[in-house]
Amino acid sequence: MIQPIFNRTKLIATIGPSSSDKETLLKMIAEGLDVCRLNFSHGEYEQHQKVVEVIKEINRENGLNIATLFDLQGPKIRIGTLTQEFIEIKRGDELFFTTNKQLEHQENYLFITYKNFAKDVASDDKILLDDGKIIMKVVESNGEDLVKAVVLHGDRIYPKKGVNLPNTEISLPCLTEKDLADLDFIVTQYPDCIALSFVRKASDIDELRAILESKNSNSKIIAKIEKPQALENIDEIIAATDAVMIARGDLGVEVPMEELPLTQKAIVKKCLQQAKPVIIATQIMESMVSSPQPTRAEINDAANAVLDGADALMLSGETSVGKFPIHVIRTMQRIIKKVEDSSTIFSKGDVQISKASPTYISDALCKHAARLSEETNAKAIVGMTVSGYTAFQISRHRPKAFIFVFSQEKKILSQISLVWGARGYQYNNYESTDRTMDDVNAMLKNRGLVEKGDLVINTAS
Repeated sequence: MIQPIFNRTKLIATIGPSSSDKETLLKMIAEGLDVCRLNFSHGEYEQHQKVVEVIKEINRENGLNIATLFDLQGPKIRIGTLTQEFIEIKRGDELFFTTNKQLEHQENYLFITYKNFAKDVASDDKILLDDGKIIMKVVESNGEDLVKAVVLHGDRIYPKKGVNLPNTEISLPCLTEKDLADLDFIVTQYPDCIALSFVRKASDIDELRAILESKNSNSKIIAKIEKPQALENIDEIIAATDAVMIARGDLGVEVPMEELPLTQKAIVKKCLQQAKPVIIATQIMESMVSSPQPTRAEINDAANAVLDGADALMLSGETSVGKFPIHVIRTMQRIIKKVEDSSTIFSKGDVQISKASPTYISDALCKHAARLSEETNAKAIVGMTVSGYTAFQISRHRPKAFIFVFSQEKKILSQISLVWGARGYQYNNYESTDRTMDDVNAMLKNRGLVEKGDLVINTAS
């Protein structure tokens, strides 16, 4: 049986060719992996299904609740194929973007997958390729299928690289035809969480929730913040979603780079106020795709995300295609543990609860359980839950005590794997409050999570 490392800040890893076999996944989980992400920008359904089956098998064999996160591609704009490995461009060069396949491989022409590209862009709009490595400016558009652009900063253009339009209000829907087709498959895998890419407004979340309800899916929705428009509507988006991912790859290209650190901190604080888990993603340990050691800047970045109060940190290429997927998890957990050994991450006393909320009484009880744990130096706060609400509410106050949640709902236990400081365990033997508390405390003691003499605070609905 695996005994995973127990840190409060959770770890999400993207599963790919480097990490999809059972042996590697087992070792990653033993090092502290909490959530497995399946990226639907890549891979076939059969590959994703095999990974899900392995995760379920590991959970079943080890009594774990490792969660699955299915990440929709969304309206990602890309260029097409090239007739060579790459093309080199320099400042002042003129290029043409086209949606006409017949022009795809002509000299100085780039095919673009976004059909309304020529309709949406205007003169002087910026076009960024390959995460901003290449910068162009729109000269003119025919409004149908051709856009002329001039290069402001050149580099090598590789096929199928992403395109960002920071100044353009694109007309693409948040859920594309590919996403809708992917959802038909995804719901058959009973995902714990589904990440919605390029969210711009709260109604994007509402649309996905309606689709999931129509398919009888109770998956949690994670809103990926990647567009300037999302920042303009951030409060409404946080209120509508179940969790938030600060996807710094596209967001860092779409907004001025100097604004990104403060934007990250502001979103984390807003999520704490609304008791919504928040994930920091992209390039946290990017150098470890090929190097066994992170840079000093990456170490500081990861540590600062923990200090900010993030619920989870997410790895992408580092674990999906990188050379050291197990070592990356181990390295991340060492950084997290060192920060969590300090007292600065605990007791977010500025988190307020609203007396106008219909759940005010429950919210107040959770807040005071967290406060009581601080005053008494309690080892753990234990809660019984049907919906997971108790875990989300207690966690938002970031108590030093561990949060142990018991439920008969298996899906809830997996979803709690995303919540800071909380761990979920199965319990079906409800008889009376006193009997239940005795049972769950004994279970924690048997697992070595608490010891005789530890103070434990029990909550019950």
